[in-house]
Amino acid sequence: MRVIVFLSTVLCLLASAVTAGYVDSPSINSVRHHAAARDYVDGKIKPKVFIISLFAPEGETWYHIPEFNVLANNITVIGFSPLFPDAHCTKDGSICQLTTGEAEINAATTITSLLFSPSFDLTSTYFMIAGVAGVDPKHGTTGSVTFARFAVQVALQYEFDSREKPEKFSTGYVPQGSFAPDQYPRELYGTEVFEVNDALRKLAVGFARRAKLNDTKAAQAYRKNYATTPAFAAGAAAPSVVECDTATSDVYWSGAFLGKAFEDTTSLFTNGTAVYCTTQQEDNAILEVLLRGAVHGLVDFSRIIIMRTASDFDRPFKGQSAADNLFADPGGFKPSILNLYLAGVEVINGILSGWQTTFERGVKPSNYVGDIYGTLGGTPDFGPGSIFGGKPAMSRRSLRRRGRRG
Repeated sequence: MRVIVFLSTVLCLLASAVTAGYVDSPSINSVRHHAAARDYVDGKIKPKVFIISLFAPEGETWYHIPEFNVLANNITVIGFSPLFPDAHCTKDGSICQLTTGEAEINAATTITSLLFSPSFDLTSTYFMIAGVAGVDPKHGTTGSVTFARFAVQVALQYEFDSREKPEKFSTGYVPQGSFAPDQYPRELYGTEVFEVNDALRKLAVGFARRAKLNDTKAAQAYRKNYATTPAFAAGAAAPSVVECDTATSDVYWSGAFLGKAFEDTTSLFTNGTAVYCTTQQEDNAILEVLLRGAVHGLVDFSRIIIMRTASDFDRPFKGQSAADNLFADPGGFKPSILNLYLAGVEVINGILSGWQTTFERGVKPSNYVGDIYGTLGGTPDFGPGSIFGGKPAMSRRSLRRRGRRG
């Protein structure tokens, strides 16, 4: 709840700044991209694809590549991280990239700042979250490229220290408002689950499979440790492109018990539909901001791709401790960073080459798209159903009061 209150405060402050004319003031920004303004729409950059990176190595993998130059225009945006103050765009503005900073608050603040920046028109932009993650060896391995339909905020629960949890509980995590780990949460904050466009995901997967993925001898050698456990066959295999789902938690965790607990949470929160395979620290925060922007017509929520490459394993191999799993070097970081680019550039090229025939008008979702509340309209295929009666939230004159205040 504290993250959501903080996000709401940021939204209000940035909205006031835009009204007052302070965000991206000409003294800061316009000189830097004025020369290319003729290539933009109504003086604004209107990207076809916006790459969302989370920390420096993920961002740098897109710089100095042969396919396009996102460093042609560098736009300082108020509200971005002081470590990553600029959005980077090609000369024609068709492709842009930013780096949010790690974890949920950094991610939410940066993407909120982007949506309120007067430098951009994002109404037809495809957003590609492109970051590294931990991977469940039952579904993938280091270097693998995953595309998610569901993002689940698995740590948004009650928590007992495992030494003090009730003996009958399988984990110290209990869904909020509930009384046991296997009960659906009775109190929802709205960010627990997001579902993105599965038809778009499948197109992205098809594009990504054109790539020849990178691998290293160090990663290959480490993976062999997982070959002794039949359930971990995917962890011992070569990198591939995988369709599976992602879990968001600010806590960078390790271990078989937590892995199993969050697998179960992912399944529980999505009524058994989602298949957990990656763990990261930002996606639900980014998706909540984009959803709020979509409510007001700033973005199209059906144009989101969640791509995560695996840099490490979320749990140990047989005979290894959870601590050794966390602190060991599985050799996966280098291929995970390179494969963001190798697979991601195929996705971007696919969107750009098919812009006029397919992507400009949008890819019609074949599934529910949105959050657990049903904010954008329709009925979620997980959770208790729409709290807005299947209609978009903004079609109601007033929202139903909820029982607790944050």
